[in-house]
Amino acid sequence: MPKRPAAVLSTETIATRIHFMRGEKVLLDEDLAILYGVQTRRLNEQVRRNRERFPADFIFQLSTAEFLDLKSQFATSSWGGRRKLPLAFTEHGAIMAATILNSSRAVEMSVYVVRAFVRMREAISQNKEIAKKLDALERRIDSQDETIVEIVQTIRKLMEAPSRPAEPKRRPIGFVTPKEK
Repeated sequence: MPKRPAAVLSTETIATRIHFMRGEKVLLDEDLAILYGVQTRRLNEQVRRNRERFPADFIFQLSTAEFLDLKSQFATSSWGGRRKLPLAFTEHGAIMAATILNSSRAVEMSVYVVRAFVRMREAISQNKEIAKKLDALERRIDSQDETIVEIVQTIRKLMEAPSRPAEPKRRPIGFVTPKEK
């Protein structure tokens, strides 16, 4: 497998490979292996040999339904590819994987992985702040809805042409005979 220079794999590139599954932000074993410059089977082999370093909150295996859903998102073929369900590494699991691989590339890329997870965390918190502001704005508009309707109705009344009262009978000008009254 050809090694990619670290400069090509920016934090944004790594962030696009982070998925949200089971309430966790995770990197799949295949993506992590590419980042660390090893084969997926080698990464998984090292994880199996060092299982005590990977508690349940560091790593989990995808279920068949999760994997099929993931495949449908990427539009991959159903006849080729993996024999086993992929492993999903949380932020801590991805860093632990770098330590068991014991290669300079893995250590170098682990810094980028941490930065990508931090960037994702910041983006999520910013989205929560925007959602709170929208909720507050929506509440303000809802409470002022009646006031706005009243203002519009008043403006429409002012725009209507005033209704004219019946004109009083005018006294004719000049000499009027009793028959004309």
